[in-house]
Amino acid sequence: MNHFINIKDISASVLRKIITDAKKRKLKRKKLNTLDPDKDANLKGRLLIQMYEKSSLRTRLSFSIAIKQLNGGELTLRPNELHLGKGTESLSDTAKIISTFGNAFMIRTNSDRKLEELKNYMTIPIINGLSPSSHPTQVLSDVFTIEEIKKKPISKLQICWIGDANNNVINSLIEASVKFSFKLNIGCPKKYQPKKSLLAWAKKNKSKIKIFNDSKKAATKADVIFTDKIISINDKVNKKEKLKDFKNFKVDAKIMKCARKDAIFLHCLPRGTEVSNDVFLSKQSKVWQQALNRVYVQKSILLYCFNKLR
Repeated sequence: MNHFINIKDISASVLRKIITDAKKRKLKRKKLNTLDPDKDANLKGRLLIQMYEKSSLRTRLSFSIAIKQLNGGELTLRPNELHLGKGTESLSDTAKIISTFGNAFMIRTNSDRKLEELKNYMTIPIINGLSPSSHPTQVLSDVFTIEEIKKKPISKLQICWIGDANNNVINSLIEASVKFSFKLNIGCPKKYQPKKSLLAWAKKNKSKIKIFNDSKKAATKADVIFTDKIISINDKVNKKEKLKDFKNFKVDAKIMKCARKDAIFLHCLPRGTEVSNDVFLSKQSKVWQQALNRVYVQKSILLYCFNKLR
């Protein structure tokens, strides 16, 4: 049994194995319909229980399709249908009940503490579908997408992040930059830089990260440019002030011109004002391919959690 909670907690060799398996699975599905099982479906009879405390479109769709393509089943619960440490039932008791009925648990949560506590009491694998400090399934799928499009290991590419550098996606991207040994430029305002503790971990593990407070400098010669929403769903900030802070960090045509001619644009979605419409809808934008690829990587993550990854 393996949990999938943070990229930094999983070995580089295992992460590479997940990517390799996902590539093979995508190639084998060219003539199959969405709900046709993989020919080597491995999870027959297994039940994935999902719970979303935060709204979700791509994570919900990709995990539901992934488990079905592996010949397993899924049950999605609403947070108001579970105790989750509220009322008269403890979080530990809830974890034990879910472990009794299901074979794996995928949670999209608004609490890192809750995720950690559930892990301590679960006797089945737990997958982090998103938490305040980490979005590992998204970023691993992004690595898959980049290598698929660029047709080379991500370690040979220059990756650039522009925007808020203190959120769950960039946290996982920083962890991935260490595990996959790729160069990562981060362009952000000074007061929105990554957490010092995460940068210290990255430095200790021989990271190749550079931070710029100038978006054009960060994007120079980049092979891939990432961004994310400046205002997240549950952001408790002065939205008007924060948007003003990022007025020079919008990914537009001028930014893309600083990157390599064949650079691609990625966004985990949903989008906001952090990217111009002409970039988002351009040929360089690979956001739809990026979203679909989550199905293939989710399958390989599930197989890893069940100790069935070849």
